[in-house]
Amino acid sequence: MNHNTPLSPRPLSHLSDARRRVLTNAQLRAHGVTNAEINEQCRPGGAWQQFLPGVCLLHPGPPTGEERLHAVLMYATRSAFREPPLRAQGIPTQPAAAGPGTQEPPAPQRYPDAMITGLAALTLYGFSSAPSLLSLDRIDVLVPRLRRLRSTGCARIVRAPALPKPEEVTGLPVAPVPRALADAVAELSEAATVRRLLTEAVRGGHCEPGAVVRELSQARLLNRPHVVDAVDTLLAEGRAIAEDHLYRMVREHGLPDPVWNVDLCLPGGPHLGGLDAYWPEQAVALELDTRAPRQDDDALWSEYARKREHLERLGITVVHVTPRKLRDAMDQQAAVVRTALMAACDREPSAYVVVLPR
Repeated sequence: MNHNTPLSPRPLSHLSDARRRVLTNAQLRAHGVTNAEINEQCRPGGAWQQFLPGVCLLHPGPPTGEERLHAVLMYATRSAFREPPLRAQGIPTQPAAAGPGTQEPPAPQRYPDAMITGLAALTLYGFSSAPSLLSLDRIDVLVPRLRRLRSTGCARIVRAPALPKPEEVTGLPVAPVPRALADAVAELSEAATVRRLLTEAVRGGHCEPGAVVRELSQARLLNRPHVVDAVDTLLAEGRAIAEDHLYRMVREHGLPDPVWNVDLCLPGGPHLGGLDAYWPEQAVALELDTRAPRQDDDALWSEYARKREHLERLGITVVHVTPRKLRDAMDQQAAVVRTALMAACDREPSAYVVVLPR
């Protein structure tokens, strides 16, 4: 054999079930199937079907949910989806005889610059409020803005100037939950559905409220009344969860009981602001930062910073805690609060303030 000897077609047995049933035309040609044979197999009543442009479903029946996902990703990346020549892959041109217990490992599947997003992504993440894959008329796939593609069949193209880093779910590239939520909400008009999805994202621990609001803001969805209402519910849900974590931190780590949810003011003077927890004897205040990154975030941050500076000028130590820190590093946050309480005896006495229920 020399370099001019024709290569035998590469067998399809090395592929996983879903990949064996869904292949691009380019992949089929790499396996030795000619264009004429592809057209013959995909004719009406044939053994195959052209499911999406350039993507074949290698059986005549309806696709499974997994096949639809692979087909949409293959369609979005088919121009970049080229298998190298068989020699370059180090694959023998003739299949070796299979011995007992031998099995050719599956080749890795990669979809460059494309990922599942929208409702299909939320279904893959396990959202109970998202529909099943088979019930979706369209599957959203996120691609770079300049990629020349159009929505067709069950594939809906969603474009982005810069793609986020995908998560791997069931072996497929999937947009992060906040981005998938924004792409799903962009196509939804029912307020109850939007509210259920956003609430489940936070209640299920999939992401922080701020990350969701940031994506909704970047997608310019916060001017839709039903989205704004859902965001208010989302933020209330996120605060309730953060407060539960705060109560647990105080209880489980043996911290002194503070007074909860209070307002401070100077005697006969101005209001100093609300706090989530306050230890009057040590003059230590704790505030949960559940601000959402909206368009007026700079103004909200300035207001928070002014309040903190005012309290510290009065000799009150302010501990700033985020919901994520409480959830992921509760031990560390408890140590921060304990240190602030222990340091109270080394500080000058704070100014007298009035503590009122909030």
